[in-house]
Amino acid sequence: MRKRKKSIKMRGAKTHGYGSEKKHRGRGSRGGGGMAGSKTHKRFKVYKENPDHIGKSGFHGLKTKKVVKSINSINLRDLQKLTDKPEMDLELFGFDKVLGSGHVRIKLTIKAKSFSAKAEEKITKAGGKVIKPGQ
Repeated sequence: MRKRKKSIKMRGAKTHGYGSEKKHRGRGSRGGGGMAGSKTHKRFKVYKENPDHIGKSGFHGLKTKKVVKSINSINLRDLQKLTDKPEMDLELFGFDKVLGSGHVRIKLTIKAKSFSAKAEEKITKAGGKVIKPGQ
């Protein structure tokens, strides 16, 4: 025996099972137009009709994404908090660059990958040394 469609069953029933006449009227009952709701209430409709819509495909290289390695930097004012010794290898502490904010009161010998111009100037003015790799 074949199942009858809802539209046929509901002949004569004024609201076709949707309660008040207001409830199944207009665009608001659609839950948004187009792909709206494709990740929430219309998810299975999207999976069924357009399965490639959600997800990633293809290769996206690091150059196209413009991924830049972050540089860990430290200011001159924070150097003395790291250690009391006058010689420091900042790679051991996980820093790559020394920035020039703050004052240097003692002679420091600092080894790091790079220095800002002001930081280098302040360290040498205080009688210290700046050591970069390859020097």
